[in-house]
Amino acid sequence: MGLLDNTSQQQYYSNNDYGNYQFTSLDNIINQFMVAYVGEDKIISKVKRTDVAFHAQRAMQELSFDTFKSCKAQEITVPASLQMILPQDYVNYTKISWVDSAGIKHLMYPTSKTSNPNSNPLQDSDGEFLLQAVGNVDDDAALPGVITLDGEYKDILVGMRVSGPYVDGLRVIKVSNSSGITTITVGTIVGSTYTPVIPVDTFNGATLTFTRVNGYLVLPQKSSVIVENLDWNITDFKINFNTVADMSGVEIGMLIHHEDFPPKTFVEDVSTVDLSIKVSQLPLVFAAANSAEVTFISPDLVDTDTWANYKSATPSENQDNYQDDTYWPAEGSRYGLDPQHAQANGSFYIDCKSGKIHFSSNISGKTVILDYISDGLGTDEEMQVHKFAEEAMYKWIAYAILATRANTPEYQVHRFKKERFAEIRKAKLRLSNIKLEEITQILRGKSKQIKH
Repeated sequence: MGLLDNTSQQQYYSNNDYGNYQFTSLDNIINQFMVAYVGEDKIISKVKRTDVAFHAQRAMQELSFDTFKSCKAQEITVPASLQMILPQDYVNYTKISWVDSAGIKHLMYPTSKTSNPNSNPLQDSDGEFLLQAVGNVDDDAALPGVITLDGEYKDILVGMRVSGPYVDGLRVIKVSNSSGITTITVGTIVGSTYTPVIPVDTFNGATLTFTRVNGYLVLPQKSSVIVENLDWNITDFKINFNTVADMSGVEIGMLIHHEDFPPKTFVEDVSTVDLSIKVSQLPLVFAAANSAEVTFISPDLVDTDTWANYKSATPSENQDNYQDDTYWPAEGSRYGLDPQHAQANGSFYIDCKSGKIHFSSNISGKTVILDYISDGLGTDEEMQVHKFAEEAMYKWIAYAILATRANTPEYQVHRFKKERFAEIRKAKLRLSNIKLEEITQILRGKSKQIKH
């Protein structure tokens, strides 16, 4: 015996598409709407299929948010970074929980008392958003534009604008570090041409201010590595190192800051076997063996103090297994405890800007399940409507078409608005999957008298 889609019982049990009969495709919804609602002597005499498809997709999205059942879930093991990237088709979460050794979910609770704000810009001792250093400005023609600073400044990068005595408006075209001292070369940058400029006079102990060309504040990067004695050529995309130790800290994705590399050049791959790294762009100038020094900067900003403190703190909750009886070792001494925090499952918050979930430190290494809502339009396989809500889809599409069409009588619009509301309410009740026997069993467990 076969069903309306000509699928026999043998075919059904031989494939993996189990339980699919409870759904109908969005394409079928559109086709059936065109047949039942559009045509001569019907409520909608004429409409383009593209209009119906648009309103059908909007109905699919809206009903996915609060009417359809959500079966979307993703499981990960929380890394040491205590962060989880949101799924590609994520819209909102329904619950986030971690799984114990018995496979039981422990519901986690969101915390609204912390966040991950924008990274703290570099500040001086007075709280001003300035990157400053003290150096000796020299008009020595033998060392054109070379300025020796009073310490090591890893945040000073090639391309920054310099302000100070006799160097106003010049740019940093070279940075080198040796024995805890940073030396820069100032000059002009036109396209890919870096030209050193000799200051008109000498000024020892000058206070120099460094700013970004685009006017943004200088933000501290997560990590930076300065490596000396490197070399490369202009025919391949490699930078050669001398030892594996020199490559320590150089990671894929790091930006390369050197006057001989185009802006935004980054590390594509690292090979400790070949003692070389592959870069994204060819260098502009050849570097002889063991002659160059390069600064590698992480593209990520340093963790904010708020996030760093949150992830490093030991939660006050007692992390325990649900099978024993030690959840309340301080029984009788928790008077006044806020119920929302009276749980031992850890906490989380979602950073919308970075698209990541941040977990408390007691979740490190645990298996976490994110149950979430999508809009139902991620893939063709997802564009399915439960048959309990099929009529709600038709009413939604009809109302949307009539409400956006000129010269439609208001009573018709109002009628279909009421019908749409009624059908959505009916679909919610059906999809809530309430079973009388299950409710009865729960009430029996609550010592409620049940009449039979």
